[in-house]
Amino acid sequence: MSEAKHHAIRAYYRTLFSAWGRQHWWPAQSRFEMIVGAYLTQNTSWTNVEKALGNLRQVRLLSISGIRRTPLPQLEQLIRPSGYFRQKAQRLKTFVSFLDGHYRGSLARMFTRPTAELRDELLALNGIGPETADSILLYAGNHPVFVVDAYTRRILERHQIVANQAGYEEIRQLFEQALSGTSKPKQSLDEAPGLDKAPAAAMEPSGSSHRPSRISTAARSELVQVFNEMRGLFVGVGKTYCLKSQPRCEQCPLQKFLPHAK
Repeated sequence: MSEAKHHAIRAYYRTLFSAWGRQHWWPAQSRFEMIVGAYLTQNTSWTNVEKALGNLRQVRLLSISGIRRTPLPQLEQLIRPSGYFRQKAQRLKTFVSFLDGHYRGSLARMFTRPTAELRDELLALNGIGPETADSILLYAGNHPVFVVDAYTRRILERHQIVANQAGYEEIRQLFEQALSGTSKPKQSLDEAPGLDKAPAAAMEPSGSSHRPSRISTAARSELVQVFNEMRGLFVGVGKTYCLKSQPRCEQCPLQKFLPHAK
């Protein structure tokens, strides 16, 4: 049964990547900007996050030193568009304090830590749950972890790949096993159709793609890139077709994989 699930996930990856190509996640110009975005995007839309990031960028405070020296009330007002701004401002301060205390303010030093150990450290920080921790590890740190979100869970449940109430770790390990090691996709990312651009017959919209950025185009291992793309592709399915109510299964590129369609 596990191998059947792994095969299905690899098929989903090839189908979506062939249709939509690279998704250019995470849209950021620096690793720290990515981390700030991961905090700010909790319980809000990316449009609101961009407004908050724009405020920080405008006053040149979108950096470790900028967050460190900015008084908390001022930081709260700058990120106000993202919602829950008091909580998020304090959590950003907490992260910078953690970085200063454990890694002398260096993200490069922090990301040299073994994945499992750093993940535990991040999860111990206020305001960081599994999805945020794994996003930081994957997109900013280039660690090979898969990020699970509500879209991922919804798609897998409707395709009967996982049961209702499946745990975060169960789903994360399922993807990591399916897309790596002995279960590596037969077609590597570099060989997959549409790496540089989507095929002429690509569906619209093109998943959840962003414009290329320094972080989205950064050098990374093939496995990390596959995890990166798969998460973005699944977000595209969830936002466009696998809606919480009134799903658009007939137009979805994964429609052929639904149990009733087989």
